[in-house]
Amino acid sequence: MFLYQMHELGRAWMAPMTYWAEASAKMFSAPGSWLSSTPGAAQLAAGCELMYRIGKDYEKPEFGIHSLEIDGVAYPVVEREMLHKPFCRLLRFKRYADDAGNLRELKNDPPVLVVAPLSGHHSTLLRDTVKTLLRDHKVYITDWVDARMVPLEEGAFTLDDYVAYIEEFIRLIGADTLHVISVCQPTVPVLAAVSLMAARGEATPRSLVMMGGPIDTRESPTPVNDLATHKPLWWFEGNLIHPVPTSYPGHGRRVYPGFLQHGGFMAMNPERHFQSHWDFYQDLVKGDLEDADAHRRFYDEYNAVLDMPAEYYLDTVRIVFQEHLLPRGLWEVNGERVDPSQIHGTALLTIEGELDDISGQGQTRAAHALCSGIAQADREHLTVPGAGHYGIFSGRRWRTQVYPQVRDFIARHAEAASTTGA
Repeated sequence: MFLYQMHELGRAWMAPMTYWAEASAKMFSAPGSWLSSTPGAAQLAAGCELMYRIGKDYEKPEFGIHSLEIDGVAYPVVEREMLHKPFCRLLRFKRYADDAGNLRELKNDPPVLVVAPLSGHHSTLLRDTVKTLLRDHKVYITDWVDARMVPLEEGAFTLDDYVAYIEEFIRLIGADTLHVISVCQPTVPVLAAVSLMAARGEATPRSLVMMGGPIDTRESPTPVNDLATHKPLWWFEGNLIHPVPTSYPGHGRRVYPGFLQHGGFMAMNPERHFQSHWDFYQDLVKGDLEDADAHRRFYDEYNAVLDMPAEYYLDTVRIVFQEHLLPRGLWEVNGERVDPSQIHGTALLTIEGELDDISGQGQTRAAHALCSGIAQADREHLTVPGAGHYGIFSGRRWRTQVYPQVRDFIARHAEAASTTGA
């Protein structure tokens, strides 16, 4: 009951030591400081910075996408908020061309909605995804709000509400020209949203690209799936759900705290994280600033986590991981049955990583069997050799192996829609 409060007290207790470690790291490493020339200064500075980075509080990073270079030409990029909901902001990244000193928007690129996961990290984890897509698309992204920052009077947020948000975003952008990319967790609510829209006779997106998501977690279960199936729902509610302390706008709201999710992330690969921090220390001692800065950039993002609304988190555990209601055809959202076979005229591409230890092989591909109304010619699947979970949407493999196929898939179906007058 008081775990969140104890965590905040621990952070407050650590704060002076963290500030001291940051100051000491600078004193023993700054070129103009006499301390930097004392024996052992490099080791002391490296140790202090490591202590600082382990103990510091990590705020939500910025996307920081202000320009994009294509074929040697730099294009300005502007980030705009298109819609603000209590638990999510819909962002748009606009890429402009400089036409004789006048900026003009590039209007002919197909629009893409990237649905970021609400599973612990901020949507900025998809920065590389967005920046790569901007080369050839108009890009929108869901930017989920940290639940501890949402006042209690805004009400609850459930998985049904998540689905409703996605429907609203699709309608706002315009389903008839839109392509939707869902990364990890949102493959399930995105498929539900489009299924419900199709069943009602509404326009649906031109294509769906589903990447590393838990459509059917009975396929190739991972340790993440095993935890959900081996513990009853009451265990999750009793042990992982805590009220937000009074120091935040959402005080009193029941959440799954980000620090618990972060602990889970770290526990999955403790040896790798320990080795990464040790390598960071060694890089600082050797003066290898490029590798040290790469470490900082990665963990600035990885260590920045958000709280999830309790209702949404428990719904996801029960519906997706325990009862498998979507693949069993038993899921109802606000009284409407979710039936992916109702989807027609929307192309489907599923993408999985060969070495994904979060969503095992076959879990995302299961969407094809459910979407039986989509013509076989409009369905494709890609398994990325050697890629883990993050490699399919970020990093070198994403940019060189995955993105070209996503780009071409979207282009084919955008062109098919225009030639048929859809």
